Amino acid sequence: MIQAALERLKQGGLVAFPTETVYGLGADALNPEAIARVFAVKGRPASNPLIVHVADASMARQVVAEWPPEAERLARAFWPGPLTLVLPRAPHVPPDVTAGGDLVAVRQPDHPLTLELLRAYGKPLVGPSANRSGGVSPTTAAHVRSEFREDEVLVLDGGPCRGGIESTVLLVGPPAVILRPGLIGPDELGLEVATEGGPSGASPGQLDKHYAPRTRTVGIQAEDWPLEGRVALMSQHDLDPPAAVFLSMPADPHGYAEQLYARLREADASGCDLIAIVVPTQSGHVWDALRDRLRRATS
Repeated sequence: MIQAALERLKQGGLVAFPTETVYGLGADALNPEAIARVFAVKGRPASNPLIVHVADASMARQVVAEWPPEAERLARAFWPGPLTLVLPRAPHVPPDVTAGGDLVAVRQPDHPLTLELLRAYGKPLVGPSANRSGGVSPTTAAHVRSEFREDEVLVLDGGPCRGGIESTVLLVGPPAVILRPGLIGPDELGLEVATEGGPSGASPGQLDKHYAPRTRTVGIQAEDWPLEGRVALMSQHDLDPPAAVFLSMPADPHGYAEQLYARLREADASGCDLIAIVVPTQSGHVWDALRDRLRRATS
């Protein structure tokens, strides 16, 4: 399957690959025609930049104009893993990758199959989530296959994604700014970091409506229950009266993250008129990242 994927990439085609976060829609990050195909197949706005996936820090340095000591420290500490670093773009990186901006987002994913693919291909790959733009991110190969035809996208099946939500995106700075919250929090990074501000358009995942099911979806508090109609309810606690469809969510943040997108897809396929999500109230950076995804999914 790796060989077929390599041939597809060399021809400017698209390959969906697994990561520890979600499945990515891969294409040669230095091939403008392949990048245009990613935007066209996803229906992605040209203003929404792409993350470049690399095999290691050496490959990362090929797509950035600067690689400061802070970037080296962070890469050594968190790569491979769910941390994306935003740095000045190297001139040869096609501007469509960065939505015309001067900054490029780069990370080394933590999945053996995709690292094997990157090393064998020898060049970086863009990898936005492998789904139609604005929809629920895919965390299994079956999710990807439900979105695209085989002639559009070759899917590498690496099993379910264990992280479940997208990477933390960090503008290395100075000043350092978290542009998208994720599984790695500001307290873990070992530097002073802001959670607001930074240049607009430098990170994906900033659209007001994102990660959204087709079915109308709302965020509620437990005291808002019950709602009228046929409702699919996602909650950490069963509520009375019973919902038409009840999808139990884990009490721990990493378990919740791992299941979130699969549960949203299950709720979307239930035939209900409404999806209601009891928004978790626990504190912690992963819960903050989850609330960010839920806010955009229910926008």
